[in-house]
Amino acid sequence: MVRRHELTATQWEAIQEYLPGKASDPGRTAVDNRLFVNAVLFALKTGIPWEDLPGRYGKPNTVWKRFDRWCAKGAWEQVFRALGEEELEQEPAEVHLDSSIIKAHQTASTGRREPTEKK
Repeated sequence: MVRRHELTATQWEAIQEYLPGKASDPGRTAVDNRLFVNAVLFALKTGIPWEDLPGRYGKPNTVWKRFDRWCAKGAWEQVFRALGEEELEQEPAEVHLDSSIIKAHQTASTGRREPTEKK
């Protein structure tokens, strides 16, 4: 049974040949690429911090480091192309912003202070 934020069998078949860590690639062979991609999808779709990933996906820091390496290699662009160009052109239905990421000065909500006002 496929969980809510995980790849279907059809999607997995479409992208698995484009993912790093195949037996033909130099370096370590990744036997858990599908689990890793599902972890990334879960984190990105739910908007949770990496450290709050469920334990079934492994250590959160390891997942994040691998995600960062794949970003640097351009692996995600290949995944998007494999899933279909039309999906890239769609606008997102929702955007989640975390207030801890967007920093604002204390006076940002009240406007400018007059020179005579106390700080």
